[in-house]
Amino acid sequence: MRRIRITFNSKVTLGFGIACVIAMLINIATGGLANQLFFMTYRSSLTNPLTYIRFFSHVLGHADWDHLIGNMAYILLLGPMLEEKYGSDMIEYIIFLTALITGLINFILFPGVALCGASGVVFAFILLTSFTSFRSGEIPLTFILVATIYIGQQIVQGLTLKDNISNM
Repeated sequence: MRRIRITFNSKVTLGFGIACVIAMLINIATGGLANQLFFMTYRSSLTNPLTYIRFFSHVLGHADWDHLIGNMAYILLLGPMLEEKYGSDMIEYIIFLTALITGLINFILFPGVALCGASGVVFAFILLTSFTSFRSGEIPLTFILVATIYIGQQIVQGLTLKDNISNM
């Protein structure tokens, strides 16, 4: 009988997921202070060094377990496939670039809104997954449908829900 072993198959995806869980536990232990200090981006002084850290670290923080689990379901589903196809370095780059872009957009355009969570990373993964089947001169219908459904859901939730979760 063959032995089954568990493998650490996607180091960046799993590492990101573990970092998000650790950030959630730290936030719970500090009564929400950790999210405010480290895991949310919002308009703050450019002389504060934490402002620059938060441009990247906000993707680790989540409002609650439901928020975290919702994002992790997508990330753990899509991340390993993307990491296998594009490599760990590229996935790490995409996470950091997505964090920076969403952090800067929130900082510049939404001065009264705090942003936390990995929804931007989820969307980047969804788009990148759809790009994996692109051929020259073709756009897969599945790409259009997934992008429309995800963006539509985020817009509806952003307009109708008041749960302190940004849907930017």
